[in-house]
This record gives sequence, C-alpha cells and structure tokens, in this order.
Amino acid sequence: MSDFYHVFWDYYVAIITAASVIGCAVFLKMQSKRRRIVLAPGQEPETTGHVWDGDLREYHNPMPRWWILLFYITVFFSIVYLILYPGLGTQFKGILNWTSAGQHAEEVKRADAKYGPLFAAYLQQPLAAVAADARARQMGERIFLNNCAQCHGSDARGARGFPSLADAEWLWGGTPEAIVKSVTEGRQGVMPPMAAAVGSAEDVTDLAHYVLSLSESAHDSVRAARGKAKFGACAACHGADGKGNPQLGAPDLTNRLWTYGGSVAAIAETITRGRQGVMPAWKGILTDAEIHLVSAYVYSLRGETKQAAAQ
Repeated sequence: MSDFYHVFWDYYVAIITAASVIGCAVFLKMQSKRRRIVLAPGQEPETTGHVWDGDLREYHNPMPRWWILLFYITVFFSIVYLILYPGLGTQFKGILNWTSAGQHAEEVKRADAKYGPLFAAYLQQPLAAVAADARARQMGERIFLNNCAQCHGSDARGARGFPSLADAEWLWGGTPEAIVKSVTEGRQGVMPPMAAAVGSAEDVTDLAHYVLSLSESAHDSVRAARGKAKFGACAACHGADGKGNPQLGAPDLTNRLWTYGGSVAAIAETITRGRQGVMPAWKGILTDAEIHLVSAYVYSLRGETKQAAAQ
C-alpha cells in the first residue's frame, strides 16, 4: 500500500478528475446543439432505434434546455469546489486550505471550551460521587455507547467472549480504582491450555462436570467426583474453592456466570484450548475526564444490580 503514497498518484487523481469534469462539459455541448430538420412528406423522423411495446419509439431529439442547464450548473459547481477544496490530490490543497483533520481539531477545540470545565469538575470528584450524579451517568453512558458497546453490548451485559458489566462479579475487581485501571491500562486475561496437565479427553470431560458442580449447575455427579482430583491443576489460579482470583483475572467458577459458555462442551473446549481475552487500553484515546466518567457509569451499573438484587 506504500505505493499509493507516491506523488504519481496525486497527479493521477488530478488528471482523472479534471478530465472527467471537462469531458462532461464537452459532452453536454455536443448534445445541446439543436438541428433544424425539415422532413419531406412521408419521411419518418430520426429515432434512436429504441422500441418498446412494439410501436413506442424514442425520437432522436436534443435534451430539454432546463435539463442541460442543470448539468452545466453541476459542472460549474465541480470547478468551484475543486478550486476551493482539496479534490485534486495533495499537491493542490484548495485556496481555503481546508482539511478534515483541521476541521476535527477545530470542533474538538470548541467542544473543549464548552464542556471542558464540566469534565474537569467531575474529574475532581470521587468516582462513587460521580456515579451517583444523574447528569454524569448520562455523559458516561454516551462515552460507553460510542467506545465500549461494540464488545460489551449497549446494555453492558456482554456477549460470548466479552464479560457482562451489569452484575456484581468482576474478573479484575469492581472497586473504583480497579475499574479505572481496567479502562486506562486495559487487561489481558490468559487461560492456558490445560489438557496436557489434566490427562485424556475423558479426564477433561470429568473436570468440566466438576467445574459445573461448583456452581450447582446441571452435571453428572459420577463424572464430577472423578474430575475433582483433576482440579488441582486449576487451583493455582481459580483457588481451591474455585472462587477465582481478581489479581490474576481468574474468574469465579461458583457463580454460574460464563464468559465463553457454561455447557460441558464449552468448558471442555476452554480447558483443552485455553482462552485469551484482551481489553484494550483507552489511555491516549479517551481523556482522563472521559475515563473517569465512563468508569463511573460502569460502576453505577454495579450499584443498580446490587440494589435490584436486594429488592
């Protein structure tokens, strides 16, 4: 793709664009000439050769003047546009010197002047206090929908491979500090393939049933009993009781919340192949104030869930 940054392509675009505009003007001029035709008695008028329904023929007449005028206006508009704006490659930037980057920077500057003081005020407040502010939550929700909903969903309930943020369970901890760190620095959770440490495919299936038994999900008790001995390979991260470890991002296996699916097949696949989950870092993409607001919004979802559960 580096070839497309050569100056040749600037001239290529300029020539093709200019030739297209000039060609349209010339074609219009050719088609707008009126011919005076005198037909002899019995002589058929000239047609284009197009016939519909057996006897409907298209006469070879010039286009209406108003139609031609509209096309001339289009050509004139194109010329004016190419003079004012950069439509002929990067070698000619237009007399207005407009760029999309410049317009964006100007819009950001105006937005910062308008909303900057409000963002700064929220940034100085504790995250829990911001989460309790209805206006701040609305602002945080908009930031979430624009940047986070693609993975976690517009309702923040996640999808396969993307954890739900609308419950009280957190892979890396649900404190304000932990949430801000997750958004700012990102997270990378790795579940290594454990099939070799567990044993055969049957052993993996037994272990999957034992993992299901930890959350009292439907399972085969005989297989779960056999799989319990194999859980030692998992206890280093998930704990002997299977309640996970937020320091490692190891999920709690006792709560029936499954990022990659809670069936025997899905759990066996996780044990066999492992998993890799990546939460990108938003530092440098979002400002500190925007990170503070979106973290407060996510934290408020946790609070709403706890309140709903209490009721």
